[in-house]
Amino acid sequence: MSNSNTLAFISDLHGNAVALRAVLTDLQERGAARIYCLGDLVGYGPNPNGVIDLVRETGIPTVAGNYDDGVGFNRGHCGCWYPNEEAELIGTASYGFTAGEVTDDRKKWLRELPFSLQVSAGNKSMLLVHGSPRRINEYLLPERAPRTYERLAAEIQDDTLIFGHTHTPWSGKFKGVRFINVPSLGRPKDGDPRAAYTLHHPDRDTVQNLRVPYDWDSVADHVLSQGLPSSLAESFRRGI
Repeated sequence: MSNSNTLAFISDLHGNAVALRAVLTDLQERGAARIYCLGDLVGYGPNPNGVIDLVRETGIPTVAGNYDDGVGFNRGHCGCWYPNEEAELIGTASYGFTAGEVTDDRKKWLRELPFSLQVSAGNKSMLLVHGSPRRINEYLLPERAPRTYERLAAEIQDDTLIFGHTHTPWSGKFKGVRFINVPSLGRPKDGDPRAAYTLHHPDRDTVQNLRVPYDWDSVADHVLSQGLPSSLAESFRRGI
């Protein structure tokens, strides 16, 4: 039975079709009224075309992520920030594989994704982006100074700002605006390999982050079979 007051948000699917199927099944059982995707369908995972197809088939409203933009427009990079040399090695290999794997028609679809969506539920308006309203690849992390969020709150006209990109879920309120950072469905980085997503009830102003088990070993094996780094495969097994 559909719960007309609960919205579901998924983000940073990163080519992990196995995790996406598990989450969609979980959402069907929970009966969320609407599902939205905050981008980064591709990158890192071994099945970017499968993820794109699943999102298209289910008709989930989606914004572009920096990886979608980088692959869709063949920019030669994903606009990512790498904390160390190992991460850059993984990122370079991932971009090369993904750009070669995603078909031209799917790249066209990625290019047509909007950079933001405005939606409403009850008496609340919500702005959906990947990184921030300012930049597709901005990291709005919880440890940033409150003035960052106060400035953003003053610049937008919505009650809620919902975003992804950081893979670090958090929620806060600044100048009356609710900020919701949705976790990564396809490649969590908190030591828990289970897929993650967010449920939000706008009228009650509640935020719930949920985890869903899936066969991450099969995804890691698929990563290795594509000739991608073993450290990337391990990141799916361990959620790092």
